[in-house]
Amino acid sequence: MNKRLETLTAWLNEKDIEVAFLNSTENVYYLSNFHTDPHERLMGIFVFKQSQPLFVLPAMEVNQLKDAGWQYEIIGYSDHENPWDLIQTSIESRKLAKANAVSFEKEVLTFGRSEAILRLFPEANVVSVEDKLNEMRVVKDESEIAVIKRATEMADYGVQVGINALKEGITEMEVLAKIEYELKKKGIREMSFSTMVLFGEKSGDPHGNPGNRKLKAGDMVLFDLGVVLDGYCSDITRTVAYKSVTEKQKGIYNTVLKAELAALEASKPGARIGDLDTVARDIIIEAGYGDYFPHRIGHGLGINVHEFPSMSHLNDGILKEGMIYTIEPGIYLPGIGGVRIEDDVLITKDGFETLTKFPKELQIIE
Repeated sequence: MNKRLETLTAWLNEKDIEVAFLNSTENVYYLSNFHTDPHERLMGIFVFKQSQPLFVLPAMEVNQLKDAGWQYEIIGYSDHENPWDLIQTSIESRKLAKANAVSFEKEVLTFGRSEAILRLFPEANVVSVEDKLNEMRVVKDESEIAVIKRATEMADYGVQVGINALKEGITEMEVLAKIEYELKKKGIREMSFSTMVLFGEKSGDPHGNPGNRKLKAGDMVLFDLGVVLDGYCSDITRTVAYKSVTEKQKGIYNTVLKAELAALEASKPGARIGDLDTVARDIIIEAGYGDYFPHRIGHGLGINVHEFPSMSHLNDGILKEGMIYTIEPGIYLPGIGGVRIEDDVLITKDGFETLTKFPKELQIIE
């Protein structure tokens, strides 16, 4: 049994939970090295306290699961079969002890599927498995760190492609298309999220939608993008000026950069997570833009582009070696424009490493 399954099995024994069911694509991948989108079909892993794990998935995916290294029981079902009948048969054959508790992803599992599990274990209480999986996933091992570093290199490349594409009259969508095309030529099949390229006043919307806005002199240009590489995500934001920049734009940019660097310097093992947000936010508030920084300082990064922990000022959690997260302060002036600078950060034994390397000094693109 792989170490991750062993860790989860040990937790089930510690908590006296008979079985856990994992069906989010992210947690399934984390535990099995198998990634697929089953669409509406049932897919998941049953992990038992005193028995070997069981993988249930559409029959058409079974060969890929075996190729990923799964060595335990598999239920591969056809579309005309009810997988829950097959699951029940398998569980009955295991002659499990009476289940006092079962565990599943409360935030993910549909109500109908939770009912199906509880019909298998009608007298069991339900315990959420999310906290345990978050605890396991939040500290990355060496192989995960290596993959994410490669993903951040591709994110850096994507920003450079975007900057190289800038010219008067080009649209946001045309630049976006160039970025994704060049990344696909590098072997990237999937972006971490919908790529953002925002010009001028549209950069004042933190989650703006690229469109047919044409680039003109004096625009700030915001790039926010990331790639999925071998199941892991990257996430970078850079903001540049096109042709010219005003003193006010410079001031906003330098304030955001100062806040980002301060949050990075606060990144070290044992630091309170919420303090990273506070130190950056205080700088932006002091500059008079506190009302224009509406989001947290960052988020965890890994299999999901947004995962545990939330890097808000309310988080009393502690940074640990091996954690990877984003630092991304911003100032957004509605109808005028905005600036965001975002890096992916690894906590090391003695401090931090910034994984995204693209320069952060204000660039004026001619």
